Amino acid sequence: MTCRECPWRTEPAQGGAVDHHGTIQLEAFELTLEDIASADIEKLHALSVGVGWPHRPKDWQMLLENGNGVVAVDSIGRLAGSAMWFDFGSSFSTIGMVITPPRLQARGAGNWMMLHVMQQAGKRRFGLNATRAAKRLYQSLGFVIEKTVFQCQGEATPVADPPLAAGATLRALAPGDVEAILALDLTAFGASRDTLFKSLLPVSKGVVLVRGQRIEAFSLCRRFGRGALIGPVVATNEADAIAVTHPHVVDHAGQFLRLDTREESHAFPQYLANSGIAVFDTVTTMSLGGCWIGGHEASKNLEPKIWALASQAFG
Repeated sequence: MTCRECPWRTEPAQGGAVDHHGTIQLEAFELTLEDIASADIEKLHALSVGVGWPHRPKDWQMLLENGNGVVAVDSIGRLAGSAMWFDFGSSFSTIGMVITPPRLQARGAGNWMMLHVMQQAGKRRFGLNATRAAKRLYQSLGFVIEKTVFQCQGEATPVADPPLAAGATLRALAPGDVEAILALDLTAFGASRDTLFKSLLPVSKGVVLVRGQRIEAFSLCRRFGRGALIGPVVATNEADAIAVTHPHVVDHAGQFLRLDTREESHAFPQYLANSGIAVFDTVTTMSLGGCWIGGHEASKNLEPKIWALASQAFG
């Protein structure tokens, strides 16, 4: 895989007349762009329900607290689409919550909203996790495929406690651990998510793995969608990643649990499958302006990495 700098495509897709000042004419009706911060949460929730996404109003609230973006609104105030970007420093953003009904996407609405959010964010690297339906749109804008994300979910059925490596102990995340886990996440993710963690930590249960008085792995788990979501999980090796994930599986025995991972083989995904958290669907990690996952992880040896995403929108 080769990542490259790509120019943004600015011409409209066939079927829609684009006005880059904020309107698009699609067949017999006109859509106008508005700031997503002004949108009603219940309308946003209805928009995601309409495409089968599990986000609750509270999940949308967290997205709005951490991101920027636009909604496409028709002449009577109905939401016809959305797109968001999430700022992780001055040079990198993720893009997510790009929702357009298939009929409108085929006529250029998705392209139109994407161009606007990228213009809002400015010249920088972008990463996103693409559904099958949207992958061709992102490729047309120059995004490059990097890795598959496996959306694992199901009724948690804990297995026997996995063995801990010599010298390692597990405990609950404490307030004094925040600086250490932010440093781990910065190394693993490749950009600062300090602001995001200010939203995640108050609503999450955390587990840390300590070795020699040093935190070497951690995981968070929070309410999301149909049940709970484990993520992010950051660890140096597979055994530690399993160790900090397992307490959440035990806590949610018999309940719906989800974890999104880029791990396709070996012990970690096998542990998830054995615990009732099987692969349900996949999305594709893509990047624009330089490698996101591929370039960052390729140089790793004994450094921490992301074993589970905070969410598909946040990465």
